[in-house]
Amino acid sequence: MKILGLESSCDECAAALLEIGNWKLSAQGRPASGWEIRTNVIFSQEKLHRKYGGVVPEVAARRHVETIMPVIEKALKRDRPDLIAVTRGPGLITSLQVGLQTARALAYVWNVPLIGVNHLEAHLWSFLLNSKSQILNPKQIQNLKFKIQNLLPAVALIVSGGHTELILVKGAGKYKLIGQTRDDAAGEAFDKVAKMLELGYPGGPIISHFAEAGNPDRIKLPRPMIDSADFDFSFSGLKTAVKYLLAEITPTGSLSQAFINDVCAGFQQAAVEVLVSKTLKAVKKYKAKSLIIGGGVSANQKLISTFKSQLSKLGLDFYYPDKEFTGDNAAMIALAGFLNKKRASRKNWRNLTAEANLNIAV
Repeated sequence: MKILGLESSCDECAAALLEIGNWKLSAQGRPASGWEIRTNVIFSQEKLHRKYGGVVPEVAARRHVETIMPVIEKALKRDRPDLIAVTRGPGLITSLQVGLQTARALAYVWNVPLIGVNHLEAHLWSFLLNSKSQILNPKQIQNLKFKIQNLLPAVALIVSGGHTELILVKGAGKYKLIGQTRDDAAGEAFDKVAKMLELGYPGGPIISHFAEAGNPDRIKLPRPMIDSADFDFSFSGLKTAVKYLLAEITPTGSLSQAFINDVCAGFQQAAVEVLVSKTLKAVKKYKAKSLIIGGGVSANQKLISTFKSQLSKLGLDFYYPDKEFTGDNAAMIALAGFLNKKRASRKNWRNLTAEANLNIAV
C-alpha cells in the first residue's frame, strides 16, 4: 500500500509517500512486510513570515495554492497512491482548505480512498517514524497495534506553536483530553518572547540557541499554574513577565548579548519546568506505562533531557520523534492515515470537510 500524505494546516506545505505492505525482497534489499518513507517533501514558509514575526493566515494560504501541486509531484514522482491521507484539522482554516480540496480532487480523479487525519493525532504517533524505533521496525509491521498496546496506558504531551495539550492514550484512536493551555501555546510564547527580544522567527530554536550561553537562575520568572490541582497550562503570564522585565530594565531598548542570553535561559527554564511538572503529575495520577511527546517544541533539547532525567528515576519509557518529524510534515499524516485506514473511503471526496478547531479527544 502506497499512502500519499498531505499537510497544510499552517505554513508548511508538505507531501510524503509512505509505502507499507508485503513485497518480495528487491535488489535494493527492501524487507518483506515492511514499511518505507519513499519521499517526505516539505516546503517551508519560514522566510516568508519572518518579517511579520509570525504566520499571516492569508499569506500562508496563497503560498499553499502556489506550491501544493509542485510539492505533490515531487513526492509522488511517477507513483500513484493506493490511499490519500490529508490533514483536516485543527489549523488555519484557509490553509487547511488548500490541502483538503486538493486531496478531494485527486481522490476523485484517481478513484482512490481518502481519509481525513487529525493533525494532533499525527503528532502523537510521529515517534513511530524514527529510524531506530523499536516499535515500528522497518522490517516488520504486522503486529504494530499489538506493540502499541504494550505502551499503554500512556500520557501524551502535544506541544507546538498552536497547541499544548495533555492526552491520556488508551489505544490508537482512544484518547481523553486531560489538560490544555488556557491561553498561549508553549511554542507561541517562545515566538512572542523572541519577537520582544528582536531575535527573529521562529522563536523556539533561536531562544534555545541563546539559552545555551545564558544563566537560567539570573533572571527570575514565574511558573504559571505549576502548583494548580489540574493539568492545564498558561504561558501568557510568563510571556508578559518578560515584557515587563524588558520595559523596566531596558527602557532605551538597548540590550547586551549577555542579558539576552540570560533572558532566553530563564524563560526556557520556566517553560520547561511547567511542562515537565504538569506532565509528570499526569503520568503518576493515571499510572501510565510511558510518556509520548510530539510537536514542534519536542525538538527542544532542554525539554527532552529534563524528561529523560525525570522519567529514568520513575523507570518509565519515553518516546519522542526524531527532529525531522517534530515539525509539521506529511509522513506523520500518512502514518496516521494508515492507523485509521478503516475509515478511508472512495466516497470521502464528496463530503470531507476541514475543521479549524478539530479536537483529538473530549
